[in-house]
Amino acid sequence: MEDIHDEFVRKASKGDVESFEKIYRAYTDYVYNVAFRIVQNREDAQEVTQEVFISVYRNIKNFRFQAKLKTWIHRITVNKAINCTKKESKVKNKTVDYMDASIADNSLNPLDEKSEREDKEGMINKLLEALTPEQRACIVLRNIEGLSYKEIAQVLNIGINAVRSRLKRAREKVLALKNEVMANEL
Repeated sequence: MEDIHDEFVRKASKGDVESFEKIYRAYTDYVYNVAFRIVQNREDAQEVTQEVFISVYRNIKNFRFQAKLKTWIHRITVNKAINCTKKESKVKNKTVDYMDASIADNSLNPLDEKSEREDKEGMINKLLEALTPEQRACIVLRNIEGLSYKEIAQVLNIGINAVRSRLKRAREKVLALKNEVMANEL
């Protein structure tokens, strides 16, 4: 992802469409990936991405350069994705079936390796689905995006202790579910 210079942000905040397009092109894949990890659905991730950039476009004039643009966009993305997840869970009220998660045996066949990778991704996605949206956001930002606790706290607008607590609970839940799945496979 290319760095966006403050000058583009200033121009975009004054209505310069080309500068905003540059910001959009620089961050759209990043926003989509973060949203997808939280909402676990391509269509919802696309919708969240659109909502994020509508929000960025409307509010960039309020950006005060107290944080990095990436952190600000992160915060918007995570909040929109969490809201989408909460909305979806109210509508669907779905449960996750962990019995479907299976890990393929090791093989030298490239197709088997691809299948194993897909199975592992499926397992990760199912484990992420079991977390609350807030826990999922912390896990995604820490373990997938590689943010520090301080950066996560800034993105989510919460304290570092809340980040630690959410990550601890999320990890405990994931570990318990993973152990449950493995016990069921035996």
